[in-house]
Amino acid sequence: MKKLIVVADWAHDSLTNQEVRTAIEGFSKNPNELHISFVSSTPSTLHTSYLLQQLVRTEERYGRPGETVFFQNTDPRVQTKEGVEQAKGAEFIVIRLKSGIYLCGPNAGYDFSLLKPSIEYVYRYPGLDKGSQFRSRDLYSRISAHLIDEMEDELDLEEQPSNCIPELRGYFVGHVDNYGNIKTTITHEDLKGKVAIGEKVEIEINDVKKSALYVNNLFGGTPGELVIYPGSSGDPSNPYIEVSVWRHFTEKDASTGVHAFNMPRPGMEIVLS
Repeated sequence: MKKLIVVADWAHDSLTNQEVRTAIEGFSKNPNELHISFVSSTPSTLHTSYLLQQLVRTEERYGRPGETVFFQNTDPRVQTKEGVEQAKGAEFIVIRLKSGIYLCGPNAGYDFSLLKPSIEYVYRYPGLDKGSQFRSRDLYSRISAHLIDEMEDELDLEEQPSNCIPELRGYFVGHVDNYGNIKTTITHEDLKGKVAIGEKVEIEINDVKKSALYVNNLFGGTPGELVIYPGSSGDPSNPYIEVSVWRHFTEKDASTGVHAFNMPRPGMEIVLS
């Protein structure tokens, strides 16, 4: 039996987590052996994509990718601005990565975009895009249970090209951690040749423009200084850039990167100049 990691914009709610867990247990062959963990996203599909990519990378580096399934559900109905019948949302897909990891969930917005280079196969599962406002419990739980029970061959899957998953272009806020550090989709390679360590970078996030010092790590400047630096997420050989302020958290003013840009949310665009 494989383990299941759930990434969803409802995962901060303990009631919802338990309902989904109970439904998956009901469909599982061995409910007493289930290993399920929950990671909370926001309603931003780009945020979910960032979390998925980082968790997949960590699983591939340190875990057991061949024994892991990811289920994500972030579907803010970005494809429509009008009312929908039967709570219709994005089409449900199942993905197999080159490492052997399976992922599943609605193909909404950028949910799977950051993992696109790692995809081996994409399958659609028709008929799961409507019929319940709580599809994770009522419709998706069965698919998740079958994947962790290694019953994917018994699912009514239809292979389709990976171009059903949109490309992500531009720079964005990927995640804000509990210290207030802004993790971006800018990579170290994106800055190479454009700015050197010790130089200033002009950054605009959430309609706020700031000048930050480019350093080699969060603690490469001085306490209280806004800095931009290669962070701890992404490809270790080409990490994602972070923006923040080094704090001891003993100061009267303990504001960090997220405060400097007026509390930006994941998915917001970043402009460098």
